[in-house]
Amino acid sequence: MSKKTIIIEDYNNAWPEMFSNLKSIIEHRLGDLLLQIEHVGSTAVPGLAAKPIIDIDVVIDSMDLLPDVIQGLESLGYHHEGNLGVESREAFARKDASVPYSILKVQKPEHHLYVCNKESKELLRHISFREALINNPEFVVEYANLKKDLANSYSENRQAYTDGKTEFVNKVLM
Repeated sequence: MSKKTIIIEDYNNAWPEMFSNLKSIIEHRLGDLLLQIEHVGSTAVPGLAAKPIIDIDVVIDSMDLLPDVIQGLESLGYHHEGNLGVESREAFARKDASVPYSILKVQKPEHHLYVCNKESKELLRHISFREALINNPEFVVEYANLKKDLANSYSENRQAYTDGKTEFVNKVLM
């Protein structure tokens, strides 16, 4: 596993459009298998500094649909990684920078893709955190400053960076 330096960028107005383009490709391929596709994570919060990586939760009715969803996502160039220790949430990695494959064979934005059933606690947590930040501008400022400080202190240590955000996330979700 390569170590990637953690970089926090100021909010990019193009992030919602990047998400929308990725969503469109995935929706077109999965169709009736999905209930919705959610833009989660820091790039989904207007004004919030973030790692320039789009986080996407594909929501399905039941994990019974997962084999068909895996097949559909594999046809777009994703590789199923399993739940990575998070119940009712399956992770998918990109095979290359053109994923998800579409008619236009161009590089797509860096992103993380997860498939969750509609009752997934992690899905609810992602949406609740996103909405709490959107509705509380003071949290956006506080979280941006925390992330920048952590990225400066732990630029090569993703686990320490993530652990450093836990207390803030828990406070927002209370």
